[in-house]
Amino acid sequence: MTHPSNSSQNYAYQIRVEGHLSPQRANWFGNATVTLDEDGTTLITSPQIDQAALHGLLKKIRDFGIPLISVNRLPSNQ
Repeated sequence: MTHPSNSSQNYAYQIRVEGHLSPQRANWFGNATVTLDEDGTTLITSPQIDQAALHGLLKKIRDFGIPLISVNRLPSNQ
């Protein structure tokens, strides 16, 4: 299987989850920016991370039992 992008490349990601995270949980996401949106969701924006770090963030979301809405990779220029 050929992958168009190198999995060791770093990208920024936006992860949207259901509900608002408490300040304590928000701190568990390290360098990520956590934004509580008016629609009742939380947007977690990661710095430039590799696939392993992305999976680590997603694992935390799963382990906390937080419903995942979406994961989007940001364009390289952001």
